[in-house]
Amino acid sequence: MTTQLSHAAARATADFDHTVERLCGYLRHPAISCDPAHRADIDTLAAVIAADLTKLGLTRSRVLTLDKALPLVAAEWTGAGPDKPTVLIYGHLDLQPVQGEPWTMPPHEPTRKGDRLYARGAADDMGGWVSHLGAIDAWLQETGSLPCNVRLIIESEEEIGSPNLERYMDAYPDAFAADAMILTDCENPSTDLPGLTVSLRGLFELEVKCEALSADGHSGLWGNMVPDVATALVTLLARLVDRDGRLTVARVDVPEGRRAAAARVPISAETIRKGAHLLPGVEPLPERGTSAGEWLWLQPAVTIVCTTLPTRERKKNALRSSASATLSLRLGPGQRAEDVKAAVTALLTSDVPQGVKVSVTQEKPAGEGWYYEPKGPAFEAADRAYLASWGAKMVRVGVGGSIPFVALFGERFGDLPLILNGVMDPESTAHGPDESMHLGVFQKAILANVHLLWELAQPGILR
Repeated sequence: MTTQLSHAAARATADFDHTVERLCGYLRHPAISCDPAHRADIDTLAAVIAADLTKLGLTRSRVLTLDKALPLVAAEWTGAGPDKPTVLIYGHLDLQPVQGEPWTMPPHEPTRKGDRLYARGAADDMGGWVSHLGAIDAWLQETGSLPCNVRLIIESEEEIGSPNLERYMDAYPDAFAADAMILTDCENPSTDLPGLTVSLRGLFELEVKCEALSADGHSGLWGNMVPDVATALVTLLARLVDRDGRLTVARVDVPEGRRAAAARVPISAETIRKGAHLLPGVEPLPERGTSAGEWLWLQPAVTIVCTTLPTRERKKNALRSSASATLSLRLGPGQRAEDVKAAVTALLTSDVPQGVKVSVTQEKPAGEGWYYEPKGPAFEAADRAYLASWGAKMVRVGVGGSIPFVALFGERFGDLPLILNGVMDPESTAHGPDESMHLGVFQKAILANVHLLWELAQPGILR
């Protein structure tokens, strides 16, 4: 390890509590992007971050705006000169809502409890990009420079699907110009094992509707001789899944290399129990010859996200005229929505129970899945950085969810090294109550980023 690198790493360790406090300051802003009532909170936080980046030593720190879009913070440091590569770091400042969730502590007042920091956004995604600020600060404080040029992008619309990110890319191309990109919104398979995300599932929705009557009818008068759309809908929906609750159609024939890679990631039953908050006595679904990683990341899945079946407040003794359900369908990486839609439609519209009329319609455009093959010296450099800080190389993992900004970066910048990392772990409960970040993971992430900037700057890695 060179003297400069060792000094920067030591400074990052010494300043760890200061970096945690910086993070806590940001977490106190309820920057909830899906709620217009919090627009002022987003604007305020964006301005605070931009000012802090200037104090940190970055240049051209600014809040970018577009019509009918939430702001985006951009900054850079180009003091390494044109002969050194430029690394772009992406994160997002916006948060998921908390209303109605059973938090046991204030969601917007960070709370340290044991080895975890609790707050909405602690892991998703404030901790991710603030870990890079800790690394940048350590380099600048200790050496007065960075090993390479850096650009920073902090979005405020990720939690609503990044609807304007591509517009920002088009309007401000210089803010995104780089030789490699680090995207900081991903998970580690454990607090001891760092993850490099290489795949995402796609997502789309279908509405399944059953119709039989022109108006609701009296169930006592017509029951047993008139179709009941509610039971017909339930019967149809049951076709979608096997006894384990997994989609019965459109399963993916995963290439052996990807299957083997997913199987190598240790996802224990205990990890699933804790991470998914299973009740006592409820067990994870059986693997049945397919690894947990493949089920979670590479195979399609279905969830019923809403129905028009009556609620308790609207119950009555009546045969309903129609009933529908909205299905959320996860696509395996590379799987086409039209193929899955065709398979689901064929399943639900053949041999229809009770003779009801069935329609299947797609409600929104599909979000594409994504698979990335991490090859080349940049990923070898990342492995060295993580080995130095975590004591382990990055494990190739998938994400079962759908992250639109990742697919967009892959589409626009797929010829560049894309390093997807983060500070989440299976117990972070991102998007749920009592979201938290493991402080040991945060500290290792900061050190990994100190090393990563150094490694990516070396000749022959990016240039």
